Amino acid sequence: MFHVEQTAMFEKYDVIVVGAGHSGSEAAAAAANLGSKVLLITMNLNAIAQMSCNPAMGGIAKGQILREIDALGGYSAIVTDRTMIQFRMLNKSKGPAMWSPRAQSDRMRFVIEWRRMLEQTKNLDFWQDTVVSLVFEGNKVKGVKTAMGMTIYSKSVILTNGTFLNGKIHIGKKQFDGGRIGDVASYGLSDQLASFGFETSKLKTGTPVRVDGRTIDFSKMEEQKGDEEPGQFSFLEKSKLIKQRSCWITYTSPKVHDTLKLGFLDSPMFNGRIAGVGPRYCPSIEDKIERFSDKTRHQLFVEPEGIDTIEYYVNGFSSSLPDYIQVKALREIPGFENAKIFRPGYAIEYDYFPPTQLNSNLETKMVKNLFFAGQINGTTGYEEAAAQGLMAGINAHLKINNKDPFILKRYEAYIGVLIDDLITKGVDEPYRMFTSRAEHRILLRQDNADFRLTEKSYKLGLASEERYQKVLLKKDNVDKLFTFLKKESVSPGEVNALLLEQNTSALRQKVKLDTLILRPQVKLGSLLSRIPKLSQYIKTNKISSEEIESVEIQIKYEGYISKEKEIADKMTKFENLHLKKEFNYSALKSLSFEAREKLNKIKPSSIGQASRISGVSPSDINVLLVYLGR
Repeated sequence: MFHVEQTAMFEKYDVIVVGAGHSGSEAAAAAANLGSKVLLITMNLNAIAQMSCNPAMGGIAKGQILREIDALGGYSAIVTDRTMIQFRMLNKSKGPAMWSPRAQSDRMRFVIEWRRMLEQTKNLDFWQDTVVSLVFEGNKVKGVKTAMGMTIYSKSVILTNGTFLNGKIHIGKKQFDGGRIGDVASYGLSDQLASFGFETSKLKTGTPVRVDGRTIDFSKMEEQKGDEEPGQFSFLEKSKLIKQRSCWITYTSPKVHDTLKLGFLDSPMFNGRIAGVGPRYCPSIEDKIERFSDKTRHQLFVEPEGIDTIEYYVNGFSSSLPDYIQVKALREIPGFENAKIFRPGYAIEYDYFPPTQLNSNLETKMVKNLFFAGQINGTTGYEEAAAQGLMAGINAHLKINNKDPFILKRYEAYIGVLIDDLITKGVDEPYRMFTSRAEHRILLRQDNADFRLTEKSYKLGLASEERYQKVLLKKDNVDKLFTFLKKESVSPGEVNALLLEQNTSALRQKVKLDTLILRPQVKLGSLLSRIPKLSQYIKTNKISSEEIESVEIQIKYEGYISKEKEIADKMTKFENLHLKKEFNYSALKSLSFEAREKLNKIKPSSIGQASRISGVSPSDINVLLVYLGR
């Protein structure tokens, strides 16, 4: 009787997404928008896409990923734009490959807006429950079982469990189960998958104290305002951020460090209670003191949690030390002398599955139609998780419809770099994206993500017609302006005054406008007030500031861009030399022992991927090329 009633409650879904963090939310939206019938299962429907750590999106390389997600038709950038309270373009003093947009978000509005967008998505159902196991039929996943005793069937399942799998929270000597403070951990899935043959391990991450802003003396801190002309992340929507909130900067001191050291004996990180490895590039404050003992101070960013709240996040002060030590040390930092906290910092240890167990579409090698995305793959960061979720959602839909997978190459997107790094190199610490990880970063700028990716997504059926038409119009405007600047000349009398103001040599004769813009000191925008025909062209053709910037980057970096494209084209031939997954590399005795071992484990799809596996040397690649007759 129960089975009949239960069957009536749930239809058979195309895709079940387990977990509604940043990864699960993007996965559910992508699969549903492509036409799959999707069920999103989460332990708490009031915490969809919760910003468990700092209330910010974007940053170095992460901002590029967020713009790529948007260009592909994801939701994260739109939600960020609608809820941000500060915007800054980082690295503007460097080349455009390094420019990275970053936004402070209103934590509570962020969750509300994400839920609103998901609830307006067709083909998407919701269920609040905990998934405790998967339903298998041989080596294929067929559905899930929940803590409420439900068995729900589907053609595919995407696991996006974040830090909840066997999660354990540490604060000094205190430790208790939880996926994040205030939320219970998830049990059953890790053990089931391990018994199925999956390799599992542990990682850790952490978060700092949250402080009552009424008890902070901001006069003792450095103010960090947003950009005077704030930008945005989404290529689709145009919104203007009117009211911004400042962040603040302060510093630790030797006295603060000495106080923190008083808790080291009780630190779970130092006494062995935490086995998982933490993020190298976002270490706890006690880890920084230990690793960088020569430094007398560390910078802290004091960030508002929202537009209408008094709660502040102390970025750079993550800790799992005893709570009373955290508060004592905090009150020795300038501006925090009278601080009261909402909750202490803590470390969380959780299970993850080494991502070399995945194919390039994020499907597991061991179980068909089962996909992993987000921190379950050993990554850290909202943006990295959201990108994986988007790709898993797309590929789950494609797989069950017998279509080719959607794979982004390393020279096409940071998302391509991210996933290739994960499945090829694996992780031994939480993986975070940096611009330095991308060998073709001049091609992967934040300003051209729509040019690179929207057409691909439109052909899939994910990017909307409106989004695609906007890209076509933008591309047309950019091409026309580029041609105009190469064709039109400017005289010395029109620009010499400006050139001298910018400390660059005056013209002696007419030159083409694009030649003038090649000078580092000359900005295209600054020429508008000096050259009437240029200003008139921009006005008549309604060229946006975004399009002007795009053209300027193309002109100034044309040589570098062409060189990068040439290198990428050369690498393409190796990506197109495919390797069979069932090939037994042990049979090629000319390969080194390590290469045979790694190649048999990872089963690369191409010579290009094989060449990026740690332990596979150029001579090993030559052996493979000889075998392929190349």
